[in-house]
Amino acid sequence: MGAGVRGATGILFENPPPAPHTAPMSASVFTGPVYVVRDNIDTDQIIPAQYLNLVPTIPDEYEKLGSYALAGLPDSLYPVRYVKPGQLDSPYPIVVAGKNFGCGSSREHAPIALGSANCEVVLAESFARIFFRNCVATGELYPCEITERLCDVLNTGDVVTVNLDNATVTARETGKVYSFKQLGDVRPVVDAGGLFNYARNTGMIEK
Repeated sequence: MGAGVRGATGILFENPPPAPHTAPMSASVFTGPVYVVRDNIDTDQIIPAQYLNLVPTIPDEYEKLGSYALAGLPDSLYPVRYVKPGQLDSPYPIVVAGKNFGCGSSREHAPIALGSANCEVVLAESFARIFFRNCVATGELYPCEITERLCDVLNTGDVVTVNLDNATVTARETGKVYSFKQLGDVRPVVDAGGLFNYARNTGMIEK
């Protein structure tokens, strides 16, 4: 096992996987419809185990991963699917969740699948630690910890604007503004497109 890379958050990543999302996420404001889920959405619901044979570093398979994002959610609770059948991308760039989003196994495929489906931000009351870390390492999306239970306020399809600089979420219909915790040192890593890109850009490893 190699020496690894210590990220901006102080977490040591041993041989972190190269992020397929190599383009910097330079935007600070995201506007679009939300997809709302509840508490304890685990990684098997985010990307079911039968799709883990897809290799994210192969472009075609990376794209295919997106078509299965949140495919493990039960139809009875989520009749509106995150990605429509036959599509590769989701019309919902922002996911709103309750507590403990991304719990379960430590598969890196979970944030990668969401990112491949064009998810840009997840607003959750809390995140499973490993999922949060994998979001940062892969640079696929911004994991923002909301300070209010937004999944009880918004419905799937509601349009919001997320401002990373101000750490605010503004609901278009009501105009109400909600806050989330600043990303701090995590943000430049995701901005760079993941830990490897960040490490190269800052001279932590050779380009």
